[in-house]
Amino acid sequence: MRLQGNHIYLRLLTPEDVGNDYVSWMNDSEITQYLESRWSAYTLETVRAFVKAMCDSPKDFLFGMFLNATNQHIGNIKIGNVNAIHRYGDVGLIIGDKASWGKGIASEAISLVTQYGFEELNLHKLIAGMYEQNVGSYKAFLKSGYQDAGRYKAHFFYQGRYVDARFVEKCRE
Repeated sequence: MRLQGNHIYLRLLTPEDVGNDYVSWMNDSEITQYLESRWSAYTLETVRAFVKAMCDSPKDFLFGMFLNATNQHIGNIKIGNVNAIHRYGDVGLIIGDKASWGKGIASEAISLVTQYGFEELNLHKLIAGMYEQNVGSYKAFLKSGYQDAGRYKAHFFYQGRYVDARFVEKCRE
């Protein structure tokens, strides 16, 4: 399966897709500064085990982001924790290739995975949460048609202090 965009395409990741670049993203504090995964160190084996667990999960769909021009793997986006009864899931992403930051890749990936969630998974709603300081992610979700859904005050511990969590959501039309 391939979800085609203008600059990138998405496809489900497999453990065979995990290479040294992916592992280096996960160990780069600038890339993971807003992710809960930043508290761990990663190896090829642990990242492959994570991807395998996502592949084996009926509630999680982990896609790689690949540049159309080069097929370079530049990041991941997932729909996770799918609730089949209430028909919702949450979206999370990482762009590991710093050269791809600030180019609209995140909003393109969010739009593609949102369409997949609504059309293929028959979800009613998608949600995402982020650190208040993660302005780029927040703007990418808004650009993709998500709406602000509120915040939790002093929710995450970040750089020695508690910061707010922001939430966005999009319902199927």
